[in-house]
Amino acid sequence: MLLIGCDKDKSAIESNKDATKDAINNAKDNVDAAAKEAKKQAAAAADVEKARIEAAKDSAKAQLDADKKKAEAQADLDKAKVDAAKK
Repeated sequence: MLLIGCDKDKSAIESNKDATKDAINNAKDNVDAAAKEAKKQAAAAADVEKARIEAAKDSAKAQLDADKKKAEAQADLDKAKVDAAKK
């Protein structure tokens, strides 16, 4: 009888070990999946930020081009005034 009880105890211990290992493996899989999703979200956020930076750069350059044309037009106007004053 002692051997039967011992075998049951060993079987229960083995089952508990297997269940624990399965739970740990599932937790590891969940950690991997969460990390993969976090990386995906971080990459998407980085892409959005890069696009925002690029748009800000384009906007700033367009404003500078407009300022340059305005300065050129003002210089042309000032030259025309000087020419008109000489006549």
